[in-house]
Amino acid sequence: MSVVGFDVGNDTLVAAAARQRGIDVLLNAESKRESPAAIAFSRNARLIGCHAASASSAHAPFSSVKRLLMGATGRHPDSSLLRDLSRLPFPAAVGGGAVVHADHIGRRIALSPTHLLSMLLAYLKQLAEADLGGAPVADCVISVPCYFTQAQRRAYLDAAAIAGLRPLRLMHDLAATALGYGLYRSDLGGSGGPTCVAFVDVGQCDTQVAVVSFDMSGMKVLSHGFDADLGGRDFDEVLFEHFAEEFKDRYMIDVTGNVKASMRLRAACEKAKKVLSANAEAVVNIECLIEEKDVRGVIRREDFEKLCARLLERVVEPCNRAVTDSRIGLERLHSVELVGSGSRVPAIAKVLKEFFRKEPSRTLNSSECVARGCALQCAMLSPTFRVREYEVHDAIPASIGFYTSDGPVSTLSSDALFRRGLPFPSVKIITLQKNDSFSFDAYYVDANELPPGTSTDIGSFQIGPFQAHMEASKVKVKIRLNLHGLVSVESAALIDDYQRNATSADHMEVDTSGDDMGHKSRSERSIQRQELPITEYICCAMSKQELLEAQEQEHQLAYQDKLMERTKDRKNALESYVYDTRNKVDLQPFYFFSRTIFWLINCF
Repeated sequence: MSVVGFDVGNDTLVAAAARQRGIDVLLNAESKRESPAAIAFSRNARLIGCHAASASSAHAPFSSVKRLLMGATGRHPDSSLLRDLSRLPFPAAVGGGAVVHADHIGRRIALSPTHLLSMLLAYLKQLAEADLGGAPVADCVISVPCYFTQAQRRAYLDAAAIAGLRPLRLMHDLAATALGYGLYRSDLGGSGGPTCVAFVDVGQCDTQVAVVSFDMSGMKVLSHGFDADLGGRDFDEVLFEHFAEEFKDRYMIDVTGNVKASMRLRAACEKAKKVLSANAEAVVNIECLIEEKDVRGVIRREDFEKLCARLLERVVEPCNRAVTDSRIGLERLHSVELVGSGSRVPAIAKVLKEFFRKEPSRTLNSSECVARGCALQCAMLSPTFRVREYEVHDAIPASIGFYTSDGPVSTLSSDALFRRGLPFPSVKIITLQKNDSFSFDAYYVDANELPPGTSTDIGSFQIGPFQAHMEASKVKVKIRLNLHGLVSVESAALIDDYQRNATSADHMEVDTSGDDMGHKSRSERSIQRQELPITEYICCAMSKQELLEAQEQEHQLAYQDKLMERTKDRKNALESYVYDTRNKVDLQPFYFFSRTIFWLINCF
C-alpha cells in the first residue's frame, strides 16, 4: 500500500514517501527533489515537470495551475486574481471558468485547470511508482492552502480521481508543516503546559500563517491567517516593473509588449532577488532582449526594500489576524518558524521579527516540509504503517452556515453551524419543522474570511420529496464537515411523533360479579422514522459525465505519452544496434572494392 504525500505548489512540485526508516523526498528523472509545476505540448508529445520547463516550444508551458484553478472556481471577474492572470505568458479564457488550449497530435484541445492539475498529480504518481519499484500508487495525502473554498477542494478531489489517485485527506499546508515539526520533538508541551508556535509560509503566490499548540499527545491548530494574493512572485514583479521602466527610458524598448522578452526579464528578476538575499547588490544582464539590444541594470538591496515597502506591510496583516484569532498573546509564542520559497527575502524576516518580537527560526526545510508532513499524515492514516499515537486537530478556516426558505439555521451563538477556529472533522445534527420537501443551502457566513472577490455560495441540498403525516412533523438532518474540509448533508429523516388515545380492559383474576369490568384509558405514543432522499447541487463542481470525459481524455494522452516513449526507446535501440553491428563487421574488403571501382572509372 502506498504511503505518499504530494505538495502541489503554484511553481514547484514535491513528492515524499514514508519508509520504515523515515520520510524520503522522491527524486525526478533529473535527480532533483523539486520539479517545475509546468506542462507543455509539442506536435506529438506532452511534457511535464523539468522537460516542460526546458522545452523549446512555440508556446510557453502552462504554469500557475493553482492560480488558474482559483480563477475557475468562484472568484468574480473584477477580482485581483483574474487581473493577475493577464500576466501569464499564455492565453487563458476566463469567461465561465479559466480554460487554456493546446495543439496536440494535429488537433486543438481545451483544458480546464482541473485537468491540468490532474496531469501534475499523475506526474507525481509516476515518480512515486518508479521509486517504489513499479508498485501501484493510489492512497495519498495532498496539501491545499487553508483559504481554498469548497469548490477548489472538490476540484482537487476531481483531479485526483482523473489521475487515478485516492486521497485519504486534503491537508492544509501549515497543518502538514506543523505535523512534521511536532512529531519528532519531545521538548514540546511538557509540565509547563502546551507550547505555542507560529508558522509563517511565504510561498510563490500566497502567504499563510498558523498558530499551533503542541503537547505530548498531539497538535492543535488554533487559527489561520492568509493573504491569497501575496507571494514571492509579487517581489519578482516589483523588480520586473522597475527594470522594464528603466530599460524603456535608457534603451527605448518596451518589454511589457513582448511575451518572450517579458519571460526572460522575469526570470532574470527572480535570479536578482535571490542574489539580493545574500548580497548588497544585484546585476541584471540580458543579451538580445529585444531588437538585438543587450540590456544591463543594477539594483541595491536598500532600493529593492523601498520598492517593496507596501508588500512588506501586507506580510504582517495575516500574522496579526492569526495571533488575534488564536486568543493568545505574543508573549506566549515559543517560537516563529519561517518557511516557503518566498521567505528568503531578508526584509521579510526583518518585519516578522519586529512584529513577533523574536527572531524567526528556519529549522525546517522550506521547500520540503509540506510534502514531508503529508507523507507523515498518510502513514498515520494507513493500516500498513505503525506510527506513534499523535493527534492532529486542524481548525476550520472560514465559518460555514446553512439557510432554508425560513432564514438562516442559527445556533445560540451565531448563524454558523461550523464556526471558524473550531476543530474538524465535525458532525452537526439539527431538527427542522417541515411538512414538505425543501432546499437546504450552504454558504460562507462572512465574506471577509475568504480571499477578496470569492463567492460565498457553496451549494444546495434538496431534501425530499416527502409527505408529512402531521402538521408539526420534524426533519432531522445530519451534516458532516469531513477530513477534506468538505461539507455535506449525510442523511435526513422525517420523524413523526404523535400520540393516540386507546381504551383497553385490564384482565385481573378477581371476583367481578355485580361490578362492571374495569376499563382504563391510556395514551399510546408512536414514533415513525422515514429516510428522505437528498439531491446535491454543488457550485462549480464537475458532473459525473464531465469527470468521465476528463478521465477518458487523460487516458488517451497517457497512452500517447507511452507510445512516444516506446518509440523513442526503439529508435535508440536501433541506433545502438547499427553502431554495434558496424563495429563488428570487417570493412576492409569493401574498402578494396571501392578503390578498384574508382580505378576502373578513371581508366575509362
